[in-house]
Amino acid sequence: MTVIRQQDLIQGVADALQFISYYHPVDFIKAVDEAYQREESQAAKDAMAQILVNSRMCAMGHRPICQDTGIVTVFLKVGMNVQWQGEMNVTDMVNEGVRQAYMHPDNILRASILDDPDGARKNTSDNTPAVIHYEIVAGDNVEVYVAAKGGGSEAKAKFAMLNPSDSVVEWVLEQVPKMGAGWCPPGMLGIGIGGTAEKAMLLAKEVLLDPIDIHELEARGAESRSEELRLELMKKVNALGIGAQGLGGLTTVLDVKVKDYPTHAANKAIAMIPNCAATRHTHFTLDGTGPAELTPPNLDDWPDIAWEVGDSVRRVNLDELTAESIQEWRSGETVLLSGKLLTGRDAAHKKITDMLANGESLPVDFTNRFIYYVGPVDPVDDEVVGPAGPTTATRMDKFTRTMLEQTGLIGMVGKAERGDAAIDAIRDSKAVYLMAVGGAAYLVSKAITAAKVVAFPELGMEAIYEFEVVDMPVTVAVDSEGDSVHRSGPAQWQAIIEKHAVDVV
Repeated sequence: MTVIRQQDLIQGVADALQFISYYHPVDFIKAVDEAYQREESQAAKDAMAQILVNSRMCAMGHRPICQDTGIVTVFLKVGMNVQWQGEMNVTDMVNEGVRQAYMHPDNILRASILDDPDGARKNTSDNTPAVIHYEIVAGDNVEVYVAAKGGGSEAKAKFAMLNPSDSVVEWVLEQVPKMGAGWCPPGMLGIGIGGTAEKAMLLAKEVLLDPIDIHELEARGAESRSEELRLELMKKVNALGIGAQGLGGLTTVLDVKVKDYPTHAANKAIAMIPNCAATRHTHFTLDGTGPAELTPPNLDDWPDIAWEVGDSVRRVNLDELTAESIQEWRSGETVLLSGKLLTGRDAAHKKITDMLANGESLPVDFTNRFIYYVGPVDPVDDEVVGPAGPTTATRMDKFTRTMLEQTGLIGMVGKAERGDAAIDAIRDSKAVYLMAVGGAAYLVSKAITAAKVVAFPELGMEAIYEFEVVDMPVTVAVDSEGDSVHRSGPAQWQAIIEKHAVDVV
């Protein structure tokens, strides 16, 4: 009989969550570096360079890879011969570990979990509760798998109950373009097939914990139907040309994971869950001898890559911009922003539009200003702000026309593509939308030299800040003519990949 102490599980969960907040899995880093080396799209190559530089900075500085430090998911495989020592139940132990990790004073992690999800949506303040899955297995150990999943990639999860004769490959290839770039590719796809509806979703989430090994599979060949699907989907998803951050390129996925389970004769449940460029997970074992130890990776495992702007970069002063001065910007070009930049996300946009509808005066003047869709991590030590990468811009689409037509706003900065309605509003108002790289939050924060809350302090990380930025790197994603790089880039690279495949044949 093995005795597992309460404190050992609490400490293990807390240590694991801190660990994965700033250390990418080494297999992921090597896969991104390999994709970077072979990439031919300059925009995608630049995005991956920022991801790799950001990752190394976080590993060295012990600060979060992404400002969205995720919702915690824990898988526990509990041996039948285990006995627990402590006053808490196991769920409470896990949540205490989460609480300690997210409130660690040396590396504060952003609390993103809201209670009463369809009501008050009040922040729990410590990122609890976690989503916990238990399995009772033979043995006398406890295996603990810890992941922290960003909301942007989780929002792109897909599920369907296919007919038994329907093609899994066709369904996946239909769904991936619908996901857009809000899940921050390049990353992984977890696919669960079979069982029941909830089992398929669980399979898709759990298989994302596996290491990236698609090239080993390619070398030895498939030995099962699930492995055949992995190889076929890896090739065909990348042939879509979506590329890093949706900008178009050779690599959209670094690996495709497939896990299946027996199912009813009338059903074929399928779930697909992406993991983003801030993939975070680790594993430890408790065997009764004390707390688990997590071994930090060697910094030599990170490639020596420097992200540098090219000669064609456009440097702009946000404090001097006018509606006329942005008309010459074109989709796809790189811009470095300096000056004062406002921030705001879902909750702030909702408050603003409600105030406008009620004829109330706004607390901030948006005339000729840009707004950055971000919810930053709290600062530590001498930081002016913690990691401050972009959030998914499509969530603000329904507010975009009102903001542009009624506030004097001329530009927005966010992550990934905009929807048709937002693009129409941008074109009609002759505004622009700029894209920052998701998964490079610490790198972005280094461009921020000052930060202060200027409105809605009660919203916490969703308050409106005013940042002072110096040479913050962005890409023009939608210009004032309504041209979107997220439409043109993937279309261009899909054609290039198709032509290359024909030439090879």
